[in-house]
Amino acid sequence: MITIYLKQYNKIIRNADTKLFDELGYDDILWIDMLLPTIKEQKAVENFMEISLQTKQQVEEIESTSKYSEDENAIISNSNFFVPTGDSFIVEPVSFIISNEGVLVSVRSAEFRTFRETEKRLQMNYRSYSTGYHLFISLLEVRIDFDADLVELIAKQVAALSKDVNSEDSIDKEVLHRISALQESTMSLRENIFDRQRVLSGILRSERFPNDIYPRLQLMIKDVNSLINHADFSFQRLDYIQDAALGLINIEQNGIVKIFSVAAVIFMPATLIASIYGMNFKAMPELEWTLTLSNGWVVPLGYLFAIGLMIVCSILTIWFFRYKKWL
Repeated sequence: MITIYLKQYNKIIRNADTKLFDELGYDDILWIDMLLPTIKEQKAVENFMEISLQTKQQVEEIESTSKYSEDENAIISNSNFFVPTGDSFIVEPVSFIISNEGVLVSVRSAEFRTFRETEKRLQMNYRSYSTGYHLFISLLEVRIDFDADLVELIAKQVAALSKDVNSEDSIDKEVLHRISALQESTMSLRENIFDRQRVLSGILRSERFPNDIYPRLQLMIKDVNSLINHADFSFQRLDYIQDAALGLINIEQNGIVKIFSVAAVIFMPATLIASIYGMNFKAMPELEWTLTLSNGWVVPLGYLFAIGLMIVCSILTIWFFRYKKWL
């Protein structure tokens, strides 16, 4: 789908007919927005603008020159945009081309709030967008505002997670999964903000943009640096939460191991006594210890003696552990 924004009758008009390229010139067009364009639409734009649109592989490259570059015919910039998907988001690249005549061409494969919001601003105050340069800067400004919202959202999620971890005595796998998911989101957001910083740095070094744009660039770079600091703080806080969660898990595991260790030590003397009397030796006088009652019953005193000895040793072991405050 292609949308052409025309500068006619002192207002911006939307049109999706590529046949307009045969009737209009560069001065009549402000913005050509392409959403999942067909090959026919791409060819029409390339023939009209006398440029070559970038392939998806070129747009996704991470080199500095792929993020912002200039040639004799146009300015080419590629930037990543977030698409919300439930509790997380995915990254979609967008390609921008600004011709020497000030016409902005955007090529994207997904719908973004940034473009809808910029279109609203364009319709409400079209006089502030005299060229594609101004429109491109406005798109970046809106995107930075949305990035700030995402940073704030992640910061709130991190704060809620920290509260949950501090209020729980035991940590389960769900908490660790939440920490891992937030770490991944924070890293993706931080990389995306760095991507924005590289584009702004390239624009700031350029001499093609109108002079009234550069003061806005200074403010945008300050905002981006501030967002990077906030993202770094959230990531460091997540590291602290993860360490605290792992510490609680270790304490819980140590408590379980301590219980098993104490139980093993308590029953160790009894096990030793049972092992001794379980030997098949004939010379064991305790086997002959018996008591004959008046009614003729024979009570095996050696068996009772061994059982009592086991109980006494276990009680003494427990007392010793409590005396040493190990229990």
